[in-house]
Amino acid sequence: MFTGIIEAVGKIANMEAKGGDMRLRIQTGKLDLADVKLGDSIAVNGVCLTVIDLPGDGFWADVSLETLNHTSFSQLKNGSPVNLEKALTPTTRLGGHLVSGHVDGLGEMVSREEDARSIRYKVRAPDDLAKYIAHKGSICVDGISLTVNAVSGAIFDLNIVPHTVQETTVALWQPGVKVNLEVDVIARYLERMLLGDKAADPKAQGKDISLGFLAENGYLK
Repeated sequence: MFTGIIEAVGKIANMEAKGGDMRLRIQTGKLDLADVKLGDSIAVNGVCLTVIDLPGDGFWADVSLETLNHTSFSQLKNGSPVNLEKALTPTTRLGGHLVSGHVDGLGEMVSREEDARSIRYKVRAPDDLAKYIAHKGSICVDGISLTVNAVSGAIFDLNIVPHTVQETTVALWQPGVKVNLEVDVIARYLERMLLGDKAADPKAQGKDISLGFLAENGYLK
C-alpha cells in the first residue's frame, strides 16, 4: 500500500524487452534506498513494481504485458521522469489516502489553466470509472494523491498547489497527455459489498447500484 505522497522524482534509465514484456531500470534520485531490499514494492507513476535488483543508484523491476497494456508505461522512454514512492509502513504518516498501486484506467488531460500560483486541470476519466469519482473525494493520478475539485460526467477538476508541482511530474502534464488513474479503493469495496450474496453471481458484476437494487437487497426500507 501507498499514500500518494511522492517522495522523489526519478527517471527511466533503461528499458529492456524481455520475452514479450519489459524490464525497467529506474534511477531514483533523492529517494532513500537504505531500507529497501529485493522484493520490496515501489510505486512508479502510481504503478506498484517489485524491486528485483539494486544497482546502487536505483532499482530494476519487471513490468508485465498486462501493466504495459493498461497503464501509461507505453509512453515511457529513456530519460522520462517518474513519480516515486516507497511502500507504506506501520509508522508512516498517511498524508494522502490509501493507494494500492493498481491502476484502474487511463485518464486524459483535457485542459490546463494557470490560477494564481496554482495550476488547474480538467481530466477525462474512462466512463466506467466516473461513478467512483466524487466532489471533494480523493483520486490518485500518476501516483499523486489529489482532491477532486469538481465533477461533470466523466470529467473532473484538479487544483495543483506549487509544492506539488515542484516535487512531482505535474509540470509536464499538457492537454492530450495520458495519466494513470486509481480511484478510491473504499468506493470499490463498498460497491462490492452492496452486491451482497449476488457478488458470487457473474451476471451481477458491473450492475449499477440503483435505489431499486438497494431496496431489493434490504438496504432500503
